[in-house]
Amino acid sequence: MNFELSKSAKARKEMFHAIAENMMRPISHQYDEFEHTEPDEFFQMMWQASKANRESSRVAFEDEEGDGAAPDSLKAKKPSENMLVTAIQIEELSWGDCGLYLSIPNPGLGGAAVGGLGTPEQKKRYLADFYDGEPRWGAMAITEPHFGSDSKQVATTAVRDGDEWVLTGTKIFCTAGERALDKSDGFVVVWATLDKNKGRAAIKSFIVAAGTPGVTVDRVEDKMGIRASDTAVITLDNARIPYDNILGTAEIIEKGRAGFGGVMATFDATRPVVAASAIGVGRAALDFVHETLRDSGIEIHYEASRRQMTVLEREVIEMEAQLQAARLLTWRACWMMDRGERNSREASMAKCKAGAAVTKVTQKAVELLGPMGYSRKYLVEKWMRDAKINDIFEGTQQINQMIVARSILGYSSAELN
Repeated sequence: MNFELSKSAKARKEMFHAIAENMMRPISHQYDEFEHTEPDEFFQMMWQASKANRESSRVAFEDEEGDGAAPDSLKAKKPSENMLVTAIQIEELSWGDCGLYLSIPNPGLGGAAVGGLGTPEQKKRYLADFYDGEPRWGAMAITEPHFGSDSKQVATTAVRDGDEWVLTGTKIFCTAGERALDKSDGFVVVWATLDKNKGRAAIKSFIVAAGTPGVTVDRVEDKMGIRASDTAVITLDNARIPYDNILGTAEIIEKGRAGFGGVMATFDATRPVVAASAIGVGRAALDFVHETLRDSGIEIHYEASRRQMTVLEREVIEMEAQLQAARLLTWRACWMMDRGERNSREASMAKCKAGAAVTKVTQKAVELLGPMGYSRKYLVEKWMRDAKINDIFEGTQQINQMIVARSILGYSSAELN
């Protein structure tokens, strides 16, 4: 694996860092303090930037072939660096502000599901054509009041009625859920079961468009971190959607990627993205520590042996090592996806490492900086609050550790849970 970035990747890294530094950092405190306000100017700026890539995306999706029955569309036809560049972009934007990054108008996690399981027509409508018109959002609704990371417990039902599906249930902790359902042409991908008696095999995902009768946002959560991002509770009460809005096959298959495994394969793409975001938050905290030490005339003596270093030096170097290890695991998972290789284990490894690393690094930054770290005058305490979600959503630390263990040991979910 060669992670030397191309000139194009380096240029995009610099561009998104400039956005993070000049557009996100100056408003970071404001939208953390006032959680449910809308940074409209930032939304418009990012929407216009995203639309610049619309035509190239449109061509890519229109050229793609396949029936969408399984997530083979995740595979690149030839090696690329699309996923790797995405991770780099997200690291930079999260360095600016993780909550604002999660608020940027885009297809979001719902788009990842469409990209993994959708038909060419679904991809064209919800991905290639998504940036027509005004800013809008996509979202994904998985978690329910009675479960968190154990997705096989989905109880929201989908019942076929002629040429429609009727969805009923409640979803919680839906990132960008309110914005996705509030804007014309926004959408939410909802996980639901076709038959509660058939377990995982009957769980499918469905595209629910904004404005669908029977779909309501009950509330938006007040949160500890990522406060610029809306997190919604959504109720579906006999919500009717077209039959063709199912992602993948409607057939209940006990084994294989066309069933629950296909739905779960969305995480192969999204977990490295969450890991990249975590690294961006951790790097923001570490950069501030370095800046503060430089301003105080304190140097890190990298050439010294460990026993000759101060406690402070050892702590800072350990923080750097943790983030670098997380970044390499994340880039590896992205590199594999760009080459069409199955990366489920590597995606979970990256998510595990990055979630643990950002939690440790941001807490240590607050500790090392003392009053500066704990004061709301600076962003360090905010980064510590933002960090923890990366160890929770897209599968908790414990869930991802179990996925990795099953993969290494060759156990099924029934054998190791």
